[in-house]
Amino acid sequence: MQKVLANILFSTRLTSILFIVFAVAMITGTFLDMHQETSPTPYTRTLIYNAWWFEAIMGIFVINFIGNIGRYRLYKKEKWATLVLHLAFILILIGAFITRYIGYEGQISIREGESEHVFMSRENYVTVYIDGDYVVNGQNQRKVLEVPVDFSPRLNNSFKVETEYNGQNVTIELEKFIKGAEEDIIPSDEGESYLKLVESSGGRPHNHFLKEGEVANVHNLLVSLNKHVDGAINIVYQGDSLAINSPYDGEYMTMATGQTGSVLKDSLQTLHLRSRYVIGDMQLVFPKPVVKGTFDIVKKPQILKGDEEGVVFNVTSNGETKKVNVLGGQYISNDFKYAKLGNLDIGLRYGPKMRELPFSIKLNDFIADRYPGTEKSYSSFESKVTVLDPQEGDFDYHIYMNHILNHKGYRFFQSSFHPDEKGTILSVNHDFWGTWITYIGYFLLFGGLLSIIFLPNTRFADLRKMLKKVKEKKEKLLVVALLCFGLSGFSQDHQHSGPAFNDLTKAQIDSILKANITPTSHTDKFGHLVIQDLGGRMMPVNTYASEMLRKLSKDDNYEGLDANQVFLS
Repeated sequence: MQKVLANILFSTRLTSILFIVFAVAMITGTFLDMHQETSPTPYTRTLIYNAWWFEAIMGIFVINFIGNIGRYRLYKKEKWATLVLHLAFILILIGAFITRYIGYEGQISIREGESEHVFMSRENYVTVYIDGDYVVNGQNQRKVLEVPVDFSPRLNNSFKVETEYNGQNVTIELEKFIKGAEEDIIPSDEGESYLKLVESSGGRPHNHFLKEGEVANVHNLLVSLNKHVDGAINIVYQGDSLAINSPYDGEYMTMATGQTGSVLKDSLQTLHLRSRYVIGDMQLVFPKPVVKGTFDIVKKPQILKGDEEGVVFNVTSNGETKKVNVLGGQYISNDFKYAKLGNLDIGLRYGPKMRELPFSIKLNDFIADRYPGTEKSYSSFESKVTVLDPQEGDFDYHIYMNHILNHKGYRFFQSSFHPDEKGTILSVNHDFWGTWITYIGYFLLFGGLLSIIFLPNTRFADLRKMLKKVKEKKEKLLVVALLCFGLSGFSQDHQHSGPAFNDLTKAQIDSILKANITPTSHTDKFGHLVIQDLGGRMMPVNTYASEMLRKLSKDDNYEGLDANQVFLS
C-alpha cells in the first residue's frame, strides 16, 4: 500500500496534473475578479485562494518535489540543474506558506508633526467587547473577541459566535451584509425627528444624525437640534424652516447656485440646506430638512470605491435579542456600536484589527509633486519621517516609491496620502522570513533555468546537439544546390545600372519651402496658441518658435521667413 501511495505521490504524471489544476484555478480567479476594483476579492479568496483544496495542492506539490529528488536521484552531479529547480519550487511554496499563516500586512496613517505606533490590518475582523459586573481585584473585567471575516455580496455570508460572560450566554449572529452602505433615516410616523449632517474631516464624508432635543459631539464640535447649549452650534426651528446660531464666525456656499454668504458669530440666521458651511476647521452640509423616522443602515444609490460596508448583527443574551447596525470595511475603523442586554454592555465593530509596532514613526514632512501644469496629476509623493525607537535609537529616513523603510522585520512602503496633503499613508508588511525564503526560491529558479539551458548533460544540451546535426546537413545540401545553379547560369552576363541620386542643395530646399510656406495671416493666428514646454512653463507658440529659431539659426528669421512660418514648415 505504501509503495502504491509513493508511486502516485512521486509520479511526474501527478506533477503535470497539479500544474494544470493550479493554472486553471488561478485563471478562474482572475476571470471572476475581472470587473472588480481589486484582486483578489473576498469572493475569490473564499472560493479559491484561501480554500483548503488550493492549499492542499501546494502541500502535495512540496511532497511531490521532495519525493522526485530521491526517486530520480537528482542529487547526482549531472542532474544538479534539475535539482536546483525542484529546490526552488519547494522554497517558493514554503515561503508562501509562511506568508499566509505567519506574516501580516496593513496600513498606517500619520499626520505631519505627529507620531504613530498603531496600524490597521489588511484583513477585516468583527471585534466584540462584553462588559458587565464581573469584578476581579476591584477591576471590571472586559471580554474581547476578534474574529477574522471576509464578507462579500457575492457570497452566502455566515457568521455566528457563541460565548459566555460570567455564566451568561451570549450569541452574536449575522443577519445581513450590505456592500456600499450608509446610515440614514427611514421615514415613519412612529419614529423620532432627525436632522442629517455631513462633515468631511480627514478628506472623507461622514454622516451624523442630530436627534431633536439632543446635542451631538462632531469631532469636538458640539451641534444641537432644538436644544440651546452654550458653546454649541444650535439649530432651531424658525417657522417652517430652520435657523443656525454659531459661537464662531464662518461662511457658506449654496452648491446649486454658487451663492455665498457669511455666518455671524452669536447671530440667529436662516439655515440654508444643501449648502457647504465652513465654521472653524469644520466643513458641514445639511442635505435635507428634519425627517421623522427610524434610524437604519441602507444601501447607497451609487457605490463608489472606498465606500463603507454595512453589517447587521442579532445579539442575544438571557432570552433577549437586539439588532446592532455596524458600518466599517477595509482600513475603516469606526467607533463601537453598543447594545445593552440585562446587565451586559455588548459592543461591536467591523473593520481592521489594530496592531502595535515596537517603535513609533513621526512624519516630519510630506511632499507631493505634480506634473507641470496640472492640479490633480501627481508625479511623485514622499514622506520624511523619524523612527522613534527607545531601544536602538532614533533616526531619520526618506520614504518614497521603491525606497522602503526596513526596521525590526517591518517594511514600510509609500502608498497614498491625505487629500489635504498634510498626512501620509504607508503600507506595512511584517513577513521577514516568508519574503526572504521566497526570494531565495526565485533566485534558485532563475539559476536553475540558466543551468538547464547552458550546462551539458541536460535536455537542452541534447537538443542543441540534434539541431547542430540538422544544421550541418542543411549546409551540405545548400552547397550542392549553389553549385548546380552556378553552373547553369555561368554564361549569363547581367548589367545593372540605376539612376544616381544626389543630395539636394540648400538653394533647392529653400525654393521648395518658399513655394509651400504657410501665409503669415494664418501663422500669426497659430502663434497665439498657448503651449507648455517640458519644464512646465506656459507660453504662446510664437515665443517657443522664436527661442527655437534663435537657437538654430542665430537670427530672428530665416531667408525672409518669420519664426511662426519656420515652426510650421
